[in-house]
Amino acid sequence: ERFAFDSETTGLDPLRAELVGLSFSVRPGSGWYVPLRHHYLGVPEQLPVAVVLARLRPLLEAPAKEKIAQNGKFDTLVLRNAGVEVRGLNFDTMLASYLANPAAKSHGMDSLAAELLDYRTIPYSEMCGTGVKQICFVEVEVEKATVYAAEDADITLRLYQHLAPKLVETGQTSLFLEVEMPLSHILADMEWHGVRINPLLLGALSKELEFKLATLEGEIHLLAGGSFNIASPKQLGEVLFERLQLSRGRKTKTGWSTDSEVLAGLAEEHPVAAKVLEHRSLSKLKGTYTDALPKLILPRSGRIHTSFNQAITATGRLSSSDPNLQNIPIRTVEGVRIREAFIPAPGNLLLSADYSQIELRILAHLADEPTLRESFQKGEDVHRRTACEIFGGFPEMITAEQRRQAKTINFGVLYGMGAFSLAKDLGIERKQAQVFIDNYFARYSRVRDFIAGKQAEAREKRYVTTLLGRRCAVPEILSSNGAIRSYAERNAVNYPVQGSAADIIKVAMVHVYNRLQREGLAAKMVLQVHDELVFDVPQGEVEAVTTLVREEMEGAVALTVPLTVEIGVGNNWREAH
Repeated sequence: ERFAFDSETTGLDPLRAELVGLSFSVRPGSGWYVPLRHHYLGVPEQLPVAVVLARLRPLLEAPAKEKIAQNGKFDTLVLRNAGVEVRGLNFDTMLASYLANPAAKSHGMDSLAAELLDYRTIPYSEMCGTGVKQICFVEVEVEKATVYAAEDADITLRLYQHLAPKLVETGQTSLFLEVEMPLSHILADMEWHGVRINPLLLGALSKELEFKLATLEGEIHLLAGGSFNIASPKQLGEVLFERLQLSRGRKTKTGWSTDSEVLAGLAEEHPVAAKVLEHRSLSKLKGTYTDALPKLILPRSGRIHTSFNQAITATGRLSSSDPNLQNIPIRTVEGVRIREAFIPAPGNLLLSADYSQIELRILAHLADEPTLRESFQKGEDVHRRTACEIFGGFPEMITAEQRRQAKTINFGVLYGMGAFSLAKDLGIERKQAQVFIDNYFARYSRVRDFIAGKQAEAREKRYVTTLLGRRCAVPEILSSNGAIRSYAERNAVNYPVQGSAADIIKVAMVHVYNRLQREGLAAKMVLQVHDELVFDVPQGEVEAVTTLVREEMEGAVALTVPLTVEIGVGNNWREAH
């Protein structure tokens, strides 16, 4: 009734790769392989792909047959591409390890086998080689491929036997079965569906950026007194600190440091630094988005299909890659215009639903801070309220600058910001920044207690927990290195808050997806970026989907403060957001 399976393919992109073979294991220490598409001189006869899949389909599609996989989202998509809809996949060893062993450096099969089973797996490089001599899996001899592939299925089954009790032991079984596993299937659907983009708009923006970059380059060379390669840290360092003799230079083993922090500090001293920062920002947008996104369109769908990574971040948040959609800037004109290129299916609209100040609301709940809690319950402007607490006076007396400072402090507390960093961010004296912090903790004493409590918990356990019991590892909390220890102390506070936000949006995604299915709506969830969900919605469903999404997102979990969601609808992501 339960078995492990794995797929061998022609590549790592599940939507482009072809199935080469399938392996199975029903008993630890054994496994078998069904070769399908091996192709080389002298290859033995293989069963026809259509015949094999027709025979295996009832097994793979049966929800009652429990299945185990390592990174099962990949196998699900590969098999869907081959016309098989995997059902009953209720244990992914990669996701189980991510919850049970949050401090592990890797949740890949080879690492897990070595660490948990003391077993050395056959590396892929041993099968296919590396570099220019690397061959495709179709060219691997069936006999060799059988040993490799059958081992994968066998190890997956053995890892399941090791990890299932660990989830029970760490109190994370319900988080795994009710949130992470259902979410894996939802992410597979989102990746499969993809999102439309407008390549013509991106092409036009790319040309604009090219012109701006050329103009900036000329201005930078003029200010620097000569031409040089702006993208070369070595040449840039020599120009800034040797030719222009700027004062805040910091030398490393490889030369002058020219990172963003250094350049931001130099911006007041010389205009060239600000222009280099702008050049870097625009160059990254052009290379990562306006030039790259059109090339990632899958011809058969006309869409881009990002990969959502469920087992990477320390806090449980999702990340995305190929392309990374988490880092599109929203505060720059060009970044906003890139969002304009994300469009719905013909006749549809994009709907964006974004949690409002979710991390501050979680802080108010976890710290049980009455003043913050009351502010959210009354629907007040929480930054204005904090400004009143720090500076004194009534809300209507608070200036825009005081509100801005209070906002920086509110979010700074979440990230363990000290007086030095706050002074730098606000452009004030360090002494004044310390007064602001002292005033904040005098008024929000439970937040101070929460911070101390989480740091003490981390020192005792080497991890902290989120709202749903997710463990976030903080192994460096007892480091003898002061800088490393301070970083871990900040994480001990931030991880439970950010991790709880991740828990909440994941629960919301599961609830929204299930209800869309239940109510027979055609709307599709297409993107998740931080605290925002984006849907591709038929125009006739906009009202129903807006109501549904608001109800499920705001009701995802019960807190002592309300969760609120801001929803927008438009012809593109920019309009919707």
